[in-house]
Amino acid sequence: MELAFNGKEVYAGGAETVGLLARGQFGTHRQGKVFLSPEEALYLMDSRGASCKDSKGRPVTFNRLASRLRRPKLLARYLVFKDWRDRGLFLSDSKSILGTYSRGARAEYPSQRPNLPQAEAEGCFFPEDMLTTVDSPEGKKLYEQGWFGQYGTYKAAHKGTISKLDAFETLFLMGKGILSCGTPASKILSHAEGRIRYFREMYEVYSDWREKGFVVKTGFKFGSHFRVYFPGASPAKGAEWTHSRHVLHVFPRRSKLLISEWARAIRLAHSVKKTFILAVPGKGARPGRVCDFALYHRRGQAPESPRDGEPSFLSLALTEDEYLGGVELAQALSECAERGLELVVAISDRETSVTYYLVRRISLPGSRYEYFEIEWLNP
Repeated sequence: MELAFNGKEVYAGGAETVGLLARGQFGTHRQGKVFLSPEEALYLMDSRGASCKDSKGRPVTFNRLASRLRRPKLLARYLVFKDWRDRGLFLSDSKSILGTYSRGARAEYPSQRPNLPQAEAEGCFFPEDMLTTVDSPEGKKLYEQGWFGQYGTYKAAHKGTISKLDAFETLFLMGKGILSCGTPASKILSHAEGRIRYFREMYEVYSDWREKGFVVKTGFKFGSHFRVYFPGASPAKGAEWTHSRHVLHVFPRRSKLLISEWARAIRLAHSVKKTFILAVPGKGARPGRVCDFALYHRRGQAPESPRDGEPSFLSLALTEDEYLGGVELAQALSECAERGLELVVAISDRETSVTYYLVRRISLPGSRYEYFEIEWLNP
């Protein structure tokens, strides 16, 4: 199979080659020729034995063609394209699809009024430790009636009489008039913002889930900001209620996160059988197209394709050593919502193996923020 490069585009002519590409669903047909995207051309040269020549009949190598067709994230896009096609599946540039679809399923999360303890506690805030201690019986009420703080010893509440509250719990209970401290809430908030990056966004997410009846505790042991228990959870109900099934990570739009760290947190959550939830607080995403591909999957056992099917996902193509910005992710999620599709984050590592993560929107009634479940996808 021979391809031609005119300095701007790669195409193929000749009835036999055009027929082969048509059967393989490559390229766009115009005036008896098939014009190929950069990823398609590179894939045919790399994996299908195609050769390429320029307008003067000189051979064009993979590297030369890739350099001449250079575009943002070209190699990341190519590696995802190659991996998806090697699996016998089809994909197209995300900008080529039209219309809306109905494959963007939502995960329904129940909510209820928060279970607030009937207490009037006095605490002492320690700014260096970002903890508040309560040394009266009211601390036990906070713990048993609303699972705020840690009374006694972790997993051994009977060992000790002091209750310890983190900064999120402290501010939330102060806002409800349940806890008072010698330090004003405004001063605690100001100090926390100086100590913890994006503390305000994290606190807004914490409060949002608490207001809907969920129990929210630190997620430190699981590589995330919080762990989440569904409404009704209480340490007073026994061991079956004290094992969380969800971890929650806050990813503000103005932040950036190294992809390898992001993937590590998701894998850690999955390794301990917990659902990874991503919170994306902040103002709505500005309009724009940032997704790389429309991914076609299967209907039953048969692969769907642009010719006779509908896309199942939109995808971002990334490498493990780049940073993903909150703005870019929010735009991608907004684009998926507009198209009625789910997002797949495709990450190629240093060995060029590609891992896929499916991002599914969560329906949390009454919330003004966006939340998403993320799970590993095996295409």
